[in-house]
Amino acid sequence: MKKRILISNDDGFDAVGIGVLERALETVGDVFVVAPDREQSASSHSLTVRRPIEIKKVDDRHYRVCGTPTDCVTLALQVILDERPDLVVGGINHGPNMGEDVTYSGTVAVAFEGTIYGIPSVAISALQRDVADAETNGRIARTVVERALEHGIPADALLNVNIPNPTVAPIHGLRITKLGSRHYENFIEPAGGELKSHYVIGGQSPIWRDDEGSDIAAVRMGFVSVTPLQLDLTHYRAIVDMERWRVEL
Repeated sequence: MKKRILISNDDGFDAVGIGVLERALETVGDVFVVAPDREQSASSHSLTVRRPIEIKKVDDRHYRVCGTPTDCVTLALQVILDERPDLVVGGINHGPNMGEDVTYSGTVAVAFEGTIYGIPSVAISALQRDVADAETNGRIARTVVERALEHGIPADALLNVNIPNPTVAPIHGLRITKLGSRHYENFIEPAGGELKSHYVIGGQSPIWRDDEGSDIAAVRMGFVSVTPLQLDLTHYRAIVDMERWRVEL
């Protein structure tokens, strides 16, 4: 029996990347697209509450949602789909999602939401921001998804995939990685003109730390990075250390 795959993104229903992903996964299973009707980049894991969300049906397998990526997954699983999917995939994102940026990413949030529902989930991002090399990006996305379906994903975990830019250097293979780390300089800029009290967040490229085994180190060397992430954010070592507080109230 063919697998059922739900895909969404944060670049919007009409983005190139989600089209590449859908075509790549058509040979893997029955693909259903439920995506925001407009760009929702950096929306993180936000959920729309206490206001109506419109669902626009394009056909039986394509739906536009006037909401966030998390809204899309939630509505797909609770309202739109008549059967639970075997896999949830976010992407292909127009740009990387590595290191701390996974906390801002709507694409990664798609996979987090799928994982919360107990469904194996994958987030896929391309360093080639226009995802122009559809053949390479699609082939890699399909390969990772096939392996995830074959071997399974640990419970309460999701896979965060970043594909190097094939036009910059050849892609040499795949590495299992940890999250890297980065910081931004001159990240906030004045809007200029008459908007004296307005500022623009973003615009400068991040400065990455070259940690061995990290996602950024892998893609810099021409490898696809696959980073397993988990829902449990508890810092267990800190629990042990903080037991010494012995606070009395």
